[in-house]
Amino acid sequence: MSNPKAEYLPFDPNPRTPSEAPPRNSCDCQFHISGHGYKKREGATYSSEGATFEAAQRMHRKLGIDRGVIVQSTVYATDHTIVLDALKQLGPNYRAIGVIDDTLSDNDLENLKTAGVCGIRFTFREQLNLVPSWDLFQRSAARCKELGWILKVNAPWDGLNPELVAQIRKLKDQTIEIDHMARIRGLDDPNLATVCDLLQEGNIWLMISNGHRYSTYPHFNEAVDVAKAFIKANPDRLIWGTDWPHPLHAEFMPNDADLLELVYRYSEDPVIRKKILVDNPARLFGFSA
Repeated sequence: MSNPKAEYLPFDPNPRTPSEAPPRNSCDCQFHISGHGYKKREGATYSSEGATFEAAQRMHRKLGIDRGVIVQSTVYATDHTIVLDALKQLGPNYRAIGVIDDTLSDNDLENLKTAGVCGIRFTFREQLNLVPSWDLFQRSAARCKELGWILKVNAPWDGLNPELVAQIRKLKDQTIEIDHMARIRGLDDPNLATVCDLLQEGNIWLMISNGHRYSTYPHFNEAVDVAKAFIKANPDRLIWGTDWPHPLHAEFMPNDADLLELVYRYSEDPVIRKKILVDNPARLFGFSA
């Protein structure tokens, strides 16, 4: 999927109502947006046409999701115009995660914070063509700490490598969120124990999203097993997101209700579900209880 001209599937524009409504104030902790008239960066590897914030909000209403976190797309990188425009319209139930480099000034970051940006994301997935140097990662982590922001990590496609784990462990006094189940693929994945250990460190959060990408279609049993291991390790540091509009999907496109129902399979305990969907995101992103 590294070919920038590859044909990826469009998102399902007709999300169905899930079999069970999620708890009130449930949060989609990662979705991306696009729109006409916004400048795409040179080197962007995909484009999700029609994935506007209005379309995302319609999806949330259909699923029963009340809160959300826009994650700046690598398509736009450090130009946050589209995110700032969306936050103005979406109101207090939405936050955003940005993308930064050394071209953004401290004043730029303060303006983003005022608008509702509460963290930055670094992607180490090579297909997205925006992997940072370690120097940039470390400098930006320090700036993130000064702002009290979340530092969000998108692991390489083949999972966390020892150097990335070492970098994460160095940042003990700031909040780290690891995306997409850390790309753990089943209970035999050698990184599973590492991620469970990270969840015990007190500053590490994990988004248990995209389980369908790292397990077998159509049952996704591997994702269920892995999520249960994460819940056993630390249910107070787990969140969830749709990753709508599901960029770089080339094989099949899930309906977003399927993804919420996959979360329900991770635990039948309503208390655990509420932690993952409501309580933990509220603490991490600063939503009211």
